[in-house]
Amino acid sequence: MPFVSPGRALAWGLALSTFASSCATAQGRRHDAQWRDFRADERAAAAPVDDRALADAPHLDRAAVIAAVLVRNPDVAAAREGWHGALARYRQATAVGDPMLRYEVAPLSVTGDARFGQRIALSQTVPFPGKRRLAGEAALDEADAARGEVAAARLELAQMASELYDDYFAAARALDINDHHRALVAQLRQGAEAQYVAGRGGQADLLAAEVELGQIERERLGLEAERDLVVAQLNGLLHRAPDARLAPPPERLDLAGAVDGTAAELEARALAARPQRQASQARLRAAGARIALAERESYPDLELMGSYDSMWDMPEHRWMLGIALELPLDRGRRAAMVDEAAADSARMRREDERLADAIRVDVARAHRRVVEQAAVVAVYEQKILPAARARADAARNAYTAGQAELMAAIEADKGMREVELEIETARAELSRRRAALARAVGVLPPGGAP
Repeated sequence: MPFVSPGRALAWGLALSTFASSCATAQGRRHDAQWRDFRADERAAAAPVDDRALADAPHLDRAAVIAAVLVRNPDVAAAREGWHGALARYRQATAVGDPMLRYEVAPLSVTGDARFGQRIALSQTVPFPGKRRLAGEAALDEADAARGEVAAARLELAQMASELYDDYFAAARALDINDHHRALVAQLRQGAEAQYVAGRGGQADLLAAEVELGQIERERLGLEAERDLVVAQLNGLLHRAPDARLAPPPERLDLAGAVDGTAAELEARALAARPQRQASQARLRAAGARIALAERESYPDLELMGSYDSMWDMPEHRWMLGIALELPLDRGRRAAMVDEAAADSARMRREDERLADAIRVDVARAHRRVVEQAAVVAVYEQKILPAARARADAARNAYTAGQAELMAAIEADKGMREVELEIETARAELSRRRAALARAVGVLPPGGAP
């Protein structure tokens, strides 16, 4: 009797596997569309970032910083790999499984006069209809959730980059104000020195000016340290060396993009746009598919079998075809699987409700903080700063006319310096709060979808 080669048997198994697999469906098209989205996102992330836009531009641009962070920061790349892995699980979830090849030989027939005895069997398990589809739905929904995690990582990084940009501007403006007032105090010192030489002023005024110049220099050292720390943090987000050069900030702060609407309108928008909520909704859909899949476990899988046995005397009996049917007798185990899946779904539903509540609170708080800070900036610009400047000018003019002490002029000038620092800090804080509101609603700080 001729030997049946394993290659022929494998071909038979592959034929059975092909018979068991399904053709392309709407689910497959959905998977292909997700892969196209992933590849497009991957290509966009691979676009090179020109360091000259960060280091050699006349002024550092907020949008350029955010765009560079979203391309370079490893957190986004790590989240994207999670998305990649979730997409790859679809093929695993919907696979039929490999066929099984079994070969047996009668050892006593190898030697002696007996006819060579061998048995070759192939089998292929075919899941009950609907199981693979449900497993595929769950996998695709989990991939949608992983995509939401990528968008969430972008939102968080964009907010951090925008806030550090504001800190960078505030630190640079504080140094500019420090330089400006050092020049003003130096000018007052020259006037005090001239009056002292002319015998019209005392040494105390001269010494007071020297003390104030020393205080200004001490403050500058602290401001330089704060600026260097912000530069290091910003470069860290940009995946650059901490001391890498950055272009100077603009002379006037370009506030982070505003998100218009009432608190209620923004809350509704956030519930639809926040990627964390989108990911939560996708996980809920996956949980529903897993419940249906657990219910399908009560339906038997089918095993297709074929074999060749050379030890049968009658040739027509050597080839055999058959099926094996799983007997789902353990109903308790399968019922427990459904209960577990349903409990997971209920837990996720409660977590989604909690997330929705947290989003509403987040938006309401961020909106209120923006309104409050905008009013604070208006008070500084319309009332406090003009009054501080008028007081400083009056004190300086009074000293020049010999109607006031030098210390009065210095204190008034110091007060104006503090107000100028406060208003720049207030503007930067308003920009930070606007970026926080944009993140709470689900858009990038300059505006637009994540």
